[in-house]
Amino acid sequence: MSPAHITLGRHENQARGLARYAIDFVSGTYGGADRDVVEQVERFHRDSMACGISALAMRTNAPTLLRQEAFCYPSIEPRYGVPCFGSSRRVMPEKAVLANCAAVREWDANGTNFGFHPSRGAARGEFGHNDFYPVVVAAAQQAGWDGRRTVQAMICVDEIRGRLAEVFSLREHKIDHVLHGAIASAAVYGAMRGASVDEIESALGLVVAHWVPFRAIRAGDQLSDSKGAAAAISAEQAVLAVARAMRGFIGPADIFRNPEAVFCWFEKPQRPHESPFDLTLATAGSDFAVMGMHFKLGLYEHQSAGAIEALIDLLQRYPQLAADPGELDRIRIRIYQPALGIIGDLAKRDPRTRQSADHSMVYIVATLLRKVCQGCEPGWETLMLLPEDYRPSSLFDPLTRQLIDRIELVHGGPDYDAKYPDGIPTSLEIEHARLGCLSSGLVMYPAGHARNRREDLDHLLEAKFSRLASLAVDDVDAVWRRFSNVATQGREEIGRLYDFAIRNCVQDDATALRGAADEPN
Repeated sequence: MSPAHITLGRHENQARGLARYAIDFVSGTYGGADRDVVEQVERFHRDSMACGISALAMRTNAPTLLRQEAFCYPSIEPRYGVPCFGSSRRVMPEKAVLANCAAVREWDANGTNFGFHPSRGAARGEFGHNDFYPVVVAAAQQAGWDGRRTVQAMICVDEIRGRLAEVFSLREHKIDHVLHGAIASAAVYGAMRGASVDEIESALGLVVAHWVPFRAIRAGDQLSDSKGAAAAISAEQAVLAVARAMRGFIGPADIFRNPEAVFCWFEKPQRPHESPFDLTLATAGSDFAVMGMHFKLGLYEHQSAGAIEALIDLLQRYPQLAADPGELDRIRIRIYQPALGIIGDLAKRDPRTRQSADHSMVYIVATLLRKVCQGCEPGWETLMLLPEDYRPSSLFDPLTRQLIDRIELVHGGPDYDAKYPDGIPTSLEIEHARLGCLSSGLVMYPAGHARNRREDLDHLLEAKFSRLASLAVDDVDAVWRRFSNVATQGREEIGRLYDFAIRNCVQDDATALRGAADEPN
């Protein structure tokens, strides 16, 4: 392995290795990431902020309640506390992290990863999302860090959780992917707060032994607030675990090799006293996990991006498809596992909440078709799915429901499965009364995918930011500038990073929690 990487072998105590890696990385021992990596993590951070502040402005349920909960926990020592989005009031750090991460994740529209690095033989394909930047900002505000060090720590969080996703698939064991993010959060938050290797090891042990989130939070016919708040709740526990360990609480040691913990319990190591995997982490250069992560260009489960691109391609090639929706006899979508099971199960054919609809392939495709049939030009920018597309009037739109009935999801078979997680292998066929059967062909790397080179990504991200941020603030350009070039900002600017007005945002007066939030959307 090159000097720009370290490998924590399965035969060693990887909890201590992660602790040492995080401490060395955030302290600058390794020299840091290249400029292109810094720019990429700044894109993901800025994108996540547009998602978060718009969710608060729309008074979505979980972010509103959890933000108000945070204001019930003011920091006794102001230097210890950190603010929530849209506030300068200092609250307990774990509660600010809970509220801010919940807002970022609510729309399910920020970045994602599929755990893929084939050159290392690490392609387990676990999901993960860029939900955990508020953990880093909280630690930076407590420690008085400047933007350069803050962004480096963001890279470290993404590196740890991204590399874990490459070597251990949590979903195969019905564990939610946010556990990887919680581990990364505990390691980096601890390193930023000055925790020792022993203390970070204890914090990691606490997270993995006490707070393992199962995928029950994503199960059921209609999904709930737990789906969107899963990362936030895990991040809250990670911050608490670090604080507890730094006060002297000793958690389980060597948690990755512990035979009763989730890793060895579900995937038996090849030899005694080993973990199931080696873990390789970047220390410098450009080969960081964040460079292989993907952007969502709107509100949709990322595994539907292949179908969105396939549909857009067909509509652009055959504009007459949208002339009369009655002539659309059948739409057939071929996809891979696990996409078929996650966004194609039968319950998703009748979504009644936003959380279910944005995980419904048939709803997403039917909504895009409806919009084009009603006059919208086919394109990623013009068809960008926004909160308005998940209001009750959209969820139960008669034409959308008619189109859902004509959509068939088909497993593409071993050939499709073999192409994931390299890409998002999808094809779409439309049987049309006049035009016959039309096929998109195979789509692998739709817009937003790390390996897509067709679309102007920066233009699409700017359009997405503008549309979401405009729901929350009057001066979108000012907020864009606030979250651009964070790495150049001083410690005072990082301390005030979240201190700007958000439209319709519940005030920080700790009023009664019950009934405080409006109905979502």
